[in-house]
Amino acid sequence: MISVGLTGSIATGKSEVAKLFSAADVPVFDSDAEVHGLYAEKTTRDLLGKVFPDVIVDGEIDRQRLGQRVLGSPEDLRKLESLIHPLVRKGRERFIAYWRKQNCPLVVLDIPLLLETGQEKELDYVIVVSADEEVQRKRAMARPGMTEQKLAGILKRQMPDVEKRKRADFVIENSGSLEHLRIQVDALSRKLAELARTHKP
Repeated sequence: MISVGLTGSIATGKSEVAKLFSAADVPVFDSDAEVHGLYAEKTTRDLLGKVFPDVIVDGEIDRQRLGQRVLGSPEDLRKLESLIHPLVRKGRERFIAYWRKQNCPLVVLDIPLLLETGQEKELDYVIVVSADEEVQRKRAMARPGMTEQKLAGILKRQMPDVEKRKRADFVIENSGSLEHLRIQVDALSRKLAELARTHKP
């Protein structure tokens, strides 16, 4: 089985690509969904509550309040990542182990900060979803609650698109239509399936 990392900067369409891989019957691990699931667990709430007591509202993690806090504080962001990233990694390892037992030829791992955290070294291939800067900004600013300041903070944390493209094994261009995106994903799914058949552990 081969493991393929899927990443891309904000508003490039990484989540849409992940959906298309799922539609092509490729198992996809969604790191963001894993985090959201963790936030709903009492053990995670208790863990975060000890470090960030002000983000617990009515016994639940207020994600908006947590996001506002860490966005402007690199130190708080590091604290949060040190708590959450190991839990996400465990979930990812369980996902890989399950599909390996099913003799699945390949899995796609949707990891937003894949290259920034150096996790690509653990994978067989890396896919980067890319979009024109103007298209990317327009999509990002259309999101609820997005501001220029918030977007600037997010982009500051992310590796520049041009650098991500250099480190990718495959680049999916997503500045056009959904149909164009689907064609690219279908072709890449077939390519990865072929690579999986000839892969030697």
